[in-house]
Amino acid sequence: MFEQIDNSVSRHIQLTQEELQLFHDLLQYKKVKKKQFLLQEGEVCNFEAYILKGCIRSYYLNKEGTETILAFAVEDWWVSDLSSFAEQKPSNMFIETVEDCELLSIDYQSKVELFEKAPKFEKYYRLLVQRSLGVLQQRFYASISQTAEERYLAFMEKYPHIAQRVPQHQIARYLGVSPEFLSKVRSNMYKKL
Repeated sequence: MFEQIDNSVSRHIQLTQEELQLFHDLLQYKKVKKKQFLLQEGEVCNFEAYILKGCIRSYYLNKEGTETILAFAVEDWWVSDLSSFAEQKPSNMFIETVEDCELLSIDYQSKVELFEKAPKFEKYYRLLVQRSLGVLQQRFYASISQTAEERYLAFMEKYPHIAQRVPQHQIARYLGVSPEFLSKVRSNMYKKL
């Protein structure tokens, strides 16, 4: 059960057997069915979850109830509301399973304990946050500098494994366009081929 996460961690830091065992002891294994909420708006996020199996999406709802999908996450990725988790304040996002999932999660107090007893993990989590921030910065840049067609092509090129696992209307919400508009974009692209 821990092989995947151990491989992920070992790409960034080297641990002793005792540090690995502490990490394993603090993780909680969970199976979650498709279309279940891990977090809802207004709740405090008390987990960071590593995905062993499945697909998850995080999103916001505006006042009209329209979704804006912030991210999709699949195997070997982490999911959480970083600011809600770090500050232990209510979240303004939803985190929901797209597929049946298997997760290894760590709660806030366990992460504090992990950092105290195995400080090397601070580097690991810092690197994860830096990567996450970089991805968000690139998404923001793309949203203001690229057309919907360019964003769609970039998404399909970068995440073909995700595009096959989530409905087109969710891809549209991730790209910041309506499902109808994405359908027109895709139709125009296929006409050009």
